[in-house]
Amino acid sequence: MNIRLLMLGKTRREEVRALLDDYTARIRHYADVEVTELRDSGPAALRKLKLDSSATIVLLDAAGKQFTSQHFARWLGDLRDRGTRELVFLCGNAEDFPADLRSAAKQKISLSTLTMPHEFARVVLAEQIYRAFAILAGHPYPK
Repeated sequence: MNIRLLMLGKTRREEVRALLDDYTARIRHYADVEVTELRDSGPAALRKLKLDSSATIVLLDAAGKQFTSQHFARWLGDLRDRGTRELVFLCGNAEDFPADLRSAAKQKISLSTLTMPHEFARVVLAEQIYRAFAILAGHPYPK
């Protein structure tokens, strides 16, 4: 399974970047992962994305489905076991994703009912993906 974290805007804070890099490195023990940060969401930038039509696209949205870590792990494991080749998470910024990209999302999930800076949401997403794989592998990390 290839996981793409597609994020609007740059991760500017060094300490947040370090955490994001740490969790993506951990995810690589279980799946291929790619982080793409778009400076803007204009038509030219979006054309370069080349999202596979068979990809499962998931939008991070405050109104999306909420999971516990265990449920998220089961959901991710189900996608993996059903042969999902590419899983794309769309993580917006304050302006959010353009309507055409939002409409491409097959699912919407919420990381929390709390409001958080988009840079922190990136880290929370990466940590939860890693935690999910650790749960699925029976690794002691989530305990």
